[in-house]
Amino acid sequence: MNFLLPITLSPPPERIRHSDKILLLGSCFTEHISSRLAQGGFAIASNPQGILFNPVSTAQALENVLSNRRWQEADLFPLHGLWNSWQHHSRFSHIDAQAALAAMNAATSAAFTLLQEARWIIITLGTSFQYVLREGGMPVANNHRAPGQHFEKKLLSTEEIVNTWRALLEKLFAERPAVRVVFTVSPVRHARDGAVANNRSKGRLLDAVHTLCEQFPEKCLYFPAYELVVDVLRDYRFYDLDLIHPNHAATSYVWEQFVEHWMAPADRPLLEEMTALHIARTHRSRFPETAAHQAFLAQMHAKALALQKQHPRLDLGGMLRYFETGA
Repeated sequence: MNFLLPITLSPPPERIRHSDKILLLGSCFTEHISSRLAQGGFAIASNPQGILFNPVSTAQALENVLSNRRWQEADLFPLHGLWNSWQHHSRFSHIDAQAALAAMNAATSAAFTLLQEARWIIITLGTSFQYVLREGGMPVANNHRAPGQHFEKKLLSTEEIVNTWRALLEKLFAERPAVRVVFTVSPVRHARDGAVANNRSKGRLLDAVHTLCEQFPEKCLYFPAYELVVDVLRDYRFYDLDLIHPNHAATSYVWEQFVEHWMAPADRPLLEEMTALHIARTHRSRFPETAAHQAFLAQMHAKALALQKQHPRLDLGGMLRYFETGA
């Protein structure tokens, strides 16, 4: 008896290689995928403006990376004792304006540098709802717990989403013709909007990204992360206690499908070896002075050194130092 609804995942015309550089932007589901890519030794830049949910703010973030925007004091505003940006997640907020700007500019610059050689951009959209400042009409990425009367909430139409992204993609592909864009839709439920409104929102995102993939058939691709969780797993045991966010089992399943169908088979052993080294590095022994733990560090150091020699492009300096010193 089959307890899961099977869906067919077709590999892209060109699979992702371990040597490919990847820029990731979007919702909190992006964080799950980017952390696994980083653990696997991929060269990535993830969410240089922090977690973003709506398609307008995500498009603006990509445009800011494309132009290597320099953030200025005029981009900040004070609230709750912090300096914030309407285009950034609160993780960039700081009590010191210059410290906030330094972090914002460093993240954008790092993403811009990677984009020059990036082969893939992975975009995860979370909701079609957009908040706009009542004063000035600026679309915001994060409300930073400002009073609700500061904002107007609107449900973006499919046409608005497509038009915003079409113009940006035309610019992107003109400047970076080798890059490919992978769209996904986050399976995270936006419960505050209500079940009906959330489904309307997700529906518009799905329609918009498929329209874009049809308009840019050789440049844009779709990976069905949303369907893998909502249609295949389809059970609350795959969600956290809030019944909104997919849990570790669900994100692991999506990751496994991504690796199996979208990554080059020849590179999967390297991905597994790098992931194993990452797990070993994060292990904390209760008794680090024991001979057994020292032997473990020496074994991991030898494995990391062999990988570094076999793949000189890998940056394993920090890992080698850790296994050599234990700190």
